[in-house]
Amino acid sequence: MDDASSAGPSAQEELQRLRASIDNVDAALVFLLAERFKHTGEVGRLKARHGLPPADPDREALQIARLRGLAEEAQLDPTFAEKFLAFIIKEVIHHHVAVART
Repeated sequence: MDDASSAGPSAQEELQRLRASIDNVDAALVFLLAERFKHTGEVGRLKARHGLPPADPDREALQIARLRGLAEEAQLDPTFAEKFLAFIIKEVIHHHVAVART
């Protein structure tokens, strides 16, 4: 039977170690998203210059299917991965619409 006093500092140290790892992953995610949006920004400007529509449903469907497969391979809930990508795609399209208006 575990009791809080026997767990003591070692449980707190382990918690801090795990949280530090999570913080590192969060930082990497932010930088990866920033890099992704740099590229999608270029796509948006290209589409605007050539009068292409901001959204590409066929490409989006392919990406969602691809990401679901990657999620399964990584043992991540594919539905969560799809929702996450759908959120990103929505934001990218929003940026592409804004670029097209300027």
